[in-house]
Amino acid sequence: MSASAPVAASLPGSVAATPRSDRTSADVVVVGGGIGGLTAALALARAGRSVRVLERSAEFAEVGAGLQLAPNATRELRRLGVLDQIVAHGVLPRRLVIRDALDGSELTHRVLDEEFEARYGGPYVVLHRSDLLDVLVGACAAAGVALETGRQTVDVRQDDDGVEVTCADGSVHGASAVVGADGLRSSLRARLSDDEPVSSGYVAYRGTVPFEQAAEHVDPGDVTVFIGPGMHCVQYALRAGEMVNTVAVFRSPGHLADPTDPDWGGPEELDEVFAQACGPVREALPLLWRDRRWQMYDREPIQHWVEGRLALLGDAAHPMLQYLAQGACQSIEDGVTLAAALSPEPAALAGDVPAALADYAEARRDRTARVQSTARIWGEIWHVDGLTRLLRNELLRVLPTDHARHLDWLYGPPQA
Repeated sequence: MSASAPVAASLPGSVAATPRSDRTSADVVVVGGGIGGLTAALALARAGRSVRVLERSAEFAEVGAGLQLAPNATRELRRLGVLDQIVAHGVLPRRLVIRDALDGSELTHRVLDEEFEARYGGPYVVLHRSDLLDVLVGACAAAGVALETGRQTVDVRQDDDGVEVTCADGSVHGASAVVGADGLRSSLRARLSDDEPVSSGYVAYRGTVPFEQAAEHVDPGDVTVFIGPGMHCVQYALRAGEMVNTVAVFRSPGHLADPTDPDWGGPEELDEVFAQACGPVREALPLLWRDRRWQMYDREPIQHWVEGRLALLGDAAHPMLQYLAQGACQSIEDGVTLAAALSPEPAALAGDVPAALADYAEARRDRTARVQSTARIWGEIWHVDGLTRLLRNELLRVLPTDHARHLDWLYGPPQA
């Protein structure tokens, strides 16, 4: 399989091998089989709940490339018993490095050593998104989670006794609670809010290639981001250093000219914007896939994540821009917190479900809103120009590289 192809999980007893049922029941139905939905399913199963995951696509797969998992996510994955597998598929980088995209100079770095891991209770890991998904799918299957593909949710109905999820194929899935983990354009979010995704005007290009195709200056021990006027580029190794992941992001001139035109951010714009970048960044551009692009959206934070027995999770609840590399991490935190809220006795979920889901949302709402807003601010800081760029660079250069307190709120345990 090529590096750009999504990897699908193939499991004994999966929907491809098991006859479908028109009516099922479980403690919890999770709508959406991405990283957040599967983490929630695994955490719920570990807590003794029966779980069914309904994924609308034909397979459990991730289309994308690299992914960064900070300690706030990896320590939760360790508790779920899957961190060792994840590390085996990924890379433990030595440093996070920020460089200027115009002149290539190093502005600051953070060492990811034993002290860093001890401070936050987990390592910093980078890996391919599909590798993480495969680990989660396998762990869910082993834990007894019912994993079903080709199930597009079209209706959710609830009363005092439970909830029913109806799919486009006519199947009905009963539960005591339903979790909407169906992404940025969540259909279940529409039951709680009439808001729409917010365009950042930025677009991302990604690519993964064998490491030997990368330039000689790419260090397999570093996660490096080059930040510059209206653009940035990220590079790091994947799969035990066998591959290199590259992401290039820029403010689209086409979007600035006409925000109503949906066809913005094409490859010609990529070349135009990055023409001013330093040599190492320009050398990274041929490593990108040019037949696809990701226009970048988030949403404003909302107060209401729960409607009775329905709760939102991950990007359905709090989609965020990628500047803090926290999208997947916050989804993982969501899943663990949700399972904890639903795990206490009684053994069978009953009328306490709405209150438990409300507790979950209350525990997560302010933190994720802060990450959403901070990601926007950090993106603005990355992309400044002129005198502001010079001032930013000087501030980063004098920042002590062993200073970690500014990360404690993000990476540290709740009491940090």
